[in-house]
Formats: sequence, structure tokens, C-alpha cells
Amino acid sequence: MPISFNVIERGEPGVEGGGVKKFYASAQSTGSAGIEELTNRIEKISTVSGADIRAVLYSIIDVLPELLSDGNIVEIGDLGSFRVSISSKGSEVAEEVSSSNIKKAKIIFRPGKKFKQMLNNLNYSKIST
Repeated sequence: MPISFNVIERGEPGVEGGGVKKFYASAQSTGSAGIEELTNRIEKISTVSGADIRAVLYSIIDVLPELLSDGNIVEIGDLGSFRVSISSKGSEVAEEVSSSNIKKAKIIFRPGKKFKQMLNNLNYSKIST
């Protein structure tokens, strides 16, 4: 099934009035899938019970933040890896940089090989307007 996209107009960031505007493709989701959908699909292709699958998925949700907050890169096989990234305000000299310079943190997901292959093989379908 192809990835649906529509066309949106965007201006230049930081330019008053938007500057030169151009049109871009924007991916559109067709829905969402949660833990129940994951559980049902995994259950169909394995011998593991739905209860055991949910237990493992919820355990990952509990353990992953702990490992990340300890400063670890968490690698989950072919799924990929997770790590924490920070952004900060700059200072004129290195000695002035402290934790108060940090503005925010975010989690970076780096996909594994199967995901990269999937991204390279996607098909696209423009949504009619």
C-alpha cells in the first residue's frame, strides 16, 4: 500500500511575511496502530501468547526510559537504537557552559536495516484535492 501525501504551501522560516513560498509534499497517515494491533499481529506470526507479548512490550516501555536516563544508547536488534540528544545555548568560553545552558532534550531513534530498506522501497500516492 502506498504512502499517501498531500501538497502544502510553506514560506521561508524566519522571513517576515513568509518570504518566497513553495509547495511541498506532506505525508498523511491513514490511521494509527497501538499495542493491541502490534500484539495481534505478532501473535499471528509466532507461538507467543498475547499476554506474554503485551508483558514484553510494556516492560520495554518501563525499562527504556531508565536506560536512556542513565546515558546509555539502547540498541534493540534490527529494530534500531535510541539515544538522548540535547540542545543548549552557546557561551563565549567553555568554562561558562553548565547544565543551565541546556534548553531541551529529545530522544533520537535510529532505525535498523529493515526499516532503512523499507524507506528506500516506499511507493507514494498523491491525495486528490
